[in-house]
Amino acid sequence: MNVLLSACLILPLVTGTGAALPACSGAPSDFDGDGRPDLAVAAPYDDRRAGSVTILYGSGREQRLAQDEPEPGDAFGASLAVGHFDGDRCADLAVGVPDEFLGDRVPGADGNGVVQLYHGSPGGLRPGEELSLDEPSSDRFGASLAAGDFDGDGRDELAVGAPGRGRGGGVTVYWTKGREPYPITQRTGWVRQAARATDGWGETLAAGDFDGDGRDELVVGAPADTVTKDGQGSVTVLDPRRRRALRLTQSSPGVASSAEKWDAFGAALATGDFDGDGRDDLAIGVPGEGLTAGQRAMDYGDGALHVVYGTRNGLRGARSEMWTQRLLKGEPRYYDRFGASLAAGDLDGDGDDELAVGVPGEDSVQVMPGSPRGGLSRYGDVRIKEKGSTVSVLPAPGGGPATLVVAAPGRGVVTSLPGRRGEGTAPRFGRAREMGSGEGLYGYALGTR
Repeated sequence: MNVLLSACLILPLVTGTGAALPACSGAPSDFDGDGRPDLAVAAPYDDRRAGSVTILYGSGREQRLAQDEPEPGDAFGASLAVGHFDGDRCADLAVGVPDEFLGDRVPGADGNGVVQLYHGSPGGLRPGEELSLDEPSSDRFGASLAAGDFDGDGRDELAVGAPGRGRGGGVTVYWTKGREPYPITQRTGWVRQAARATDGWGETLAAGDFDGDGRDELVVGAPADTVTKDGQGSVTVLDPRRRRALRLTQSSPGVASSAEKWDAFGAALATGDFDGDGRDDLAIGVPGEGLTAGQRAMDYGDGALHVVYGTRNGLRGARSEMWTQRLLKGEPRYYDRFGASLAAGDLDGDGDDELAVGVPGEDSVQVMPGSPRGGLSRYGDVRIKEKGSTVSVLPAPGGGPATLVVAAPGRGVVTSLPGRRGEGTAPRFGRAREMGSGEGLYGYALGTR
């Protein structure tokens, strides 16, 4: 797969004859090194489902990324990850293309999948290498992506999910110091889980430092995992360096509620420091959770989320809590799917993170404030209506309150709501602004770090 880049409103890259390009800033989500955060917006159904990604630079410039020979159905942009992969202090971008076939397309089969890398530079993103599996099958390699520093060397590694890989799915970690690409599955010796073809292990991914040791752990979601009940879902926390694995379900000790059929525990993941203790915490979406009386199996679900807090010993169920709309603003309905999208960031600049929760059935987002006095709170919960339900958080240049980004892929609109400092617990937002619009499920995935 070759790639095509086009841009508009292009700014000069140098001033004067022989002027040197400025160095990259090292700021999060800064692809062009100007100190301002940039946003990647995916439209995987653009151009007959070939897909495209639009880069919205903080300077106002836009850049479109796509294959130079678009193939209908590839879904370029189905997943995105932003990280510092090459050590040049410019943020880099990984784009998942899970329905790409490396040979002839097989009717009715899932794609092999590839991941296209783009390297940041003072002139913006430029194409890099393409990643794929050595013996591809119907793997959907690239269906999920996560960037994290798993070996503590100061550079990010890339985890690539392949939920159709072999029996049950798998994940491959790239660029860990001193080793080749590292495949991990449920049947890896130190993971030791039963694997079923429908588990979708690796359908979602996240990274976070839950024990505060300076190295990230990798979180693998399998929302269709049948641990004891069909489609109940599971989440596995991996420490690839120490070769340790912890599986969480709604039936794990200390985790509230109990596993039920089609709950889809792990369908969305987000990490952030909600209690300000310097360790990351894990939010787990359960959009299939049924609260409405008489709900039938495989209805969409009212939805719920679980939060497991980090400790010096990592994640422990004893420090966990469950949230539904019964505890927050809004009324749960069987089609709401509360928790289908999650994002964390410091939206009020007070040093701890807030959690944004997408509610697709209501076309809304709920923002829960964090606090050093126990973490997430129901007091100060903010509900944002009619902007969409796919969420991300764009960091503020130089620190301060971050910006909430909300997408409505069905309408093809992405909106920003800048966070504001304020008194009290409730997050405050400035005026909403449309950042961009497009076709092909524009905003299906949002790339920030």
